[in-house]
Parts: sequence; C-alpha cells; structure tokens
Amino acid sequence: MSINANERRRIGTHEEWLKARRELLGEEKALTHKSDELARRRQELPLVRVEKPYRFETETGPATLADLFRGNSQLLVYHFMFGADYAAGCPSCSSIADGFNGFAIHLAHHDVTLCAVSRAPIEKLRAYKKRMGWTFPWASSFDSDFNLDFQAGCTIEQQRSGSIEYNFSPQDTQASLSVAGQQWAQDIASGCGTDWATYIREQPGVSAFVLDDGIVYHTYSAYARGIDGLWGMYQWLDRAPLGRNEPEPGLWWKRHDEY
Repeated sequence: MSINANERRRIGTHEEWLKARRELLGEEKALTHKSDELARRRQELPLVRVEKPYRFETETGPATLADLFRGNSQLLVYHFMFGADYAAGCPSCSSIADGFNGFAIHLAHHDVTLCAVSRAPIEKLRAYKKRMGWTFPWASSFDSDFNLDFQAGCTIEQQRSGSIEYNFSPQDTQASLSVAGQQWAQDIASGCGTDWATYIREQPGVSAFVLDDGIVYHTYSAYARGIDGLWGMYQWLDRAPLGRNEPEPGLWWKRHDEY
C-alpha cells in the first residue's frame, strides 16, 4: 500500500509540520482532559443492586456473578459475541480480546477482575480459548438471562418483533443492508459458522460491577462505538499515517491465526 501525496497528504517543511503538530497537540490535550472528566462521571454513576441470581459455567465449575470477581471487589465483563450456535467467536471480539492476556494481570493486581462472558456452552469457549492461546477468565452464560438483561443479546422472538434495546435505545432488527453490506454480513457470519440473523442475536459490550459486603452492584455499561477504546488495534491505527483506512464496507481483519 502506498500513500498518494496528491490525494491524501501534502508535503511540507519541518517548520510547517511542527507548527501544525503543536496546534494539534493543544486539541489532543483538551481531548485527554475531557476523557478524564468522562471517566470521573462514569465513576459517579449510581449503583444498581443486581437482584437476579445469575448462574454461569466456568472452567472450574458452576459460578455466581459474585464468584466471577475472583476475590477482587471490582469486575469488568466483556460481552463477547459467541452464541450457542456459533462455531467460532466473532472476529471483531477476538481482535479486542487479543489484548486481554497482557493487561488482565495488571487489573487483577489493582483489585479489578476482567472476565469475558458469552452464551456459548463452556466446552466451545474452552476449545476456542485454547485455539487463540488466551488465559483470561471466560464464563458461559448459557441458560441464563445475563446477556439478555445487559443488552448483549436477544432471543429469536425479540429479533422477530422488529425492535430490540441496544446501546440504550431501540434498534431495528429488520433493517435492510446494501448489496455490499450483505456480502460483508455473509462473510462475518459464515466465519462464525452461522448466518447473519443468528450472528446478530449476540451483541458486544462491556459492563462493570462492584462487590460490596457480599452484594453485587451494576455500575456501568457501554456498547457499539462506546467500546472503541478497548480495541487496541484501532488505537494504534489512529496514529498510523493512513489511519484505519477501512474499505466501506469490508472485513479487512481476521482472527490472529487466519492471516
């Protein structure tokens, strides 16, 4: 891939670059300060007690939501798109999860447990985890309402109703795709061993919980572009000369063992 300077970038002097870079630095600092403010406001959201007794299957056996904390007081759950009818995990979620191994241990030593949760049976999760070479905790919410209650999935009936709640607003489940979009949808779904309708019954997201005196509270959730910051690959590409440079639409990334 080459950069067409006439279309994409102009060539300037070092002095011109330095002047523009300093101006951009001011805006980057403002964005950093705004991000700090938003982080503070996330931490000021009210706590909501989790009343339902959710049950999970883990590699060490049955578990409650409180068990997923693994002795820490804070829990971050990544809602990983891997449905019961999938043959493999979502490639986008897989790309995001590639970074979990490295920083999960740092979080654990800061009183925070990171755990992925998916609706596929634990046997499928265990096999895929081995394939990907991951070590972070991953729990199955199969036969649980956990994903449904936290907007990370829907039932066939909910999907057929035409509207589901996702990212805190109604989403049209019958929206039509462009011809190019249909090809993208077919590619990503078939890569998971399923069809598009089955694939989108799962949704990605992140939810945060705190354990206080034996009681679990929900503190935060984010979905869609709200989890962009968790996708380490994008953070690096945003600093590369061509940025994300994604075809529209197009699935240019793969699972790390498929390149």
